[in-house]
Amino acid sequence: MSNGKDASAAETSSQMNLKECLDECMEALDLFLNNHFNESLERLRPRVHESMYHALIYATVLEMQAMMTFQHDDISNAGNTMKSAQEVCQREKSETVTLKSFNSLKNLIDAKGTTHLVLHAEVCYAECQLQRAALTFLQVQIVSLKHRNLSLPGQCGCSAIPFVHIFIFYLIYKELHAFIKSHSFLKGPSHVHLEGGISFGIGAFNLTLSLFPPRILKVLEFAGFSGDKEYGLSLLHDGATGMNLRSMLCALLLLCYYTFLTFILGTGEGEVVEAERLLKPFRLRYPRAVALFEDGCKAQQTWKQFHHMCYWELMWCFTYKQAWKMAYFYADLLSQESRWSKAMYVYMKAAYLSMLPKHEARPFGEDEIELFRQVPTFKQKIAGKSPPTEKFAIRKARRYKASSPVRLPVPVLEMMYMWNGFSMISKRPELTEGMMQTLVDAERTLLESPENEYSVDDRCVIHLLKGLCLKNQGLLQAAEECFNRVFSSEKKIKFDHYLVPNSLVELSLLYIDQGRRDEAIKVLRKAKNTRCRCLLVKYSFENS
Repeated sequence: MSNGKDASAAETSSQMNLKECLDECMEALDLFLNNHFNESLERLRPRVHESMYHALIYATVLEMQAMMTFQHDDISNAGNTMKSAQEVCQREKSETVTLKSFNSLKNLIDAKGTTHLVLHAEVCYAECQLQRAALTFLQVQIVSLKHRNLSLPGQCGCSAIPFVHIFIFYLIYKELHAFIKSHSFLKGPSHVHLEGGISFGIGAFNLTLSLFPPRILKVLEFAGFSGDKEYGLSLLHDGATGMNLRSMLCALLLLCYYTFLTFILGTGEGEVVEAERLLKPFRLRYPRAVALFEDGCKAQQTWKQFHHMCYWELMWCFTYKQAWKMAYFYADLLSQESRWSKAMYVYMKAAYLSMLPKHEARPFGEDEIELFRQVPTFKQKIAGKSPPTEKFAIRKARRYKASSPVRLPVPVLEMMYMWNGFSMISKRPELTEGMMQTLVDAERTLLESPENEYSVDDRCVIHLLKGLCLKNQGLLQAAEECFNRVFSSEKKIKFDHYLVPNSLVELSLLYIDQGRRDEAIKVLRKAKNTRCRCLLVKYSFENS
């Protein structure tokens, strides 16, 4: 009888300790979201070796820093810290549960005496592995998706994550989700945090895998994974709207998807309304952290990487408004402070200056020709490869090596296309109209200039970008003609070979919007064949 009382007392004690840990971690997250980064880490640090949640959140904050800086030391520190956090979680788990046998987890879940503490430990353990896999992917695959595989070589404290282990982590989430939704499950006092962790894990898996190319996704689904985008979004919404420890992570992943990934990956036009709805409760809880980008820069001085994110967004905001000097100002700040891609930032500085009238004074007395010539000197490699946009900038800047260079007609608008900017302004007619006028003026200048080796390429750049503007304006026939003009110039293009396959893809998307499915498929096949021919000359932004 006494043994039963002792067990009950121990369970009550562990539940109280778990609640205390969760409350402290929530307070630390509040500090983090109010831009008190160092204070947040100091609040967590004393218990990182004894509390699984302190260890996990501490490592998560460091991982967020690593994902902003892209620096090896930060990635290594975050990886080692996440590995230590996983070891803390392992100690909290039942000794009968190991990654060697997934049946042991099923037996644990089926056991009547399962404690909620063990379930929390299982979720934290799986989350540590999920985040370690993300860190490994960041370090090894940050530049491109080329040669993707599911057994990633790891440094940074993240040893290789074999496919079978990733699959087991996914199954842990899946089984736990089924268990807490079953009729036999009794909710504990910290259930909201347990459910939030499971929703984050399964939601992140489904949403991320849904972004993979269909042929890869089919293989993954055959292997037992799920890449259901709507299901993933639904679970992440559940996690984001609850007051739990993972609500911020769920919301951040959703916001990233709605406002960035859909544009960059070309999978949609974003969900601004949904993003605003998600942000509303966070604005009430953290009023100083999400006002304007400028306010974001003023809010804290500890993590400069947050400033760089704001500078980057402000640079593009002013680009869309064609406020070239203001956009140059933020590109200049990035070139001085950010380590990510100085070649890209210097190229953008030169590009903005080149958009100004010839006789207009340049900020700081800088000269765009000299800046373009400097671009290749800032070339760098991340994980052994140069970022695609950096390689593109270097190729475009080559023409300025000559003593009498031929200027690029609209370098800012061309790079804006590379970042899917024309889709972002599609619902702002006045912005599209401004871009269209700039392209018309550039086209007129080209026609009035003597022919040179770049003439055909430059005209095709303008045709492609005009087609995008015309599409935004609903002038679909005119847009179609622009895209076709690029394709008809295929054999005359000397340098910018990416223009032909990209124009065909844009044409196919135009057909899809019009319900012309068969024509779209035919054009896509043509784009594929054209791309294969272009690979012989290694065209920019290829992805072989």
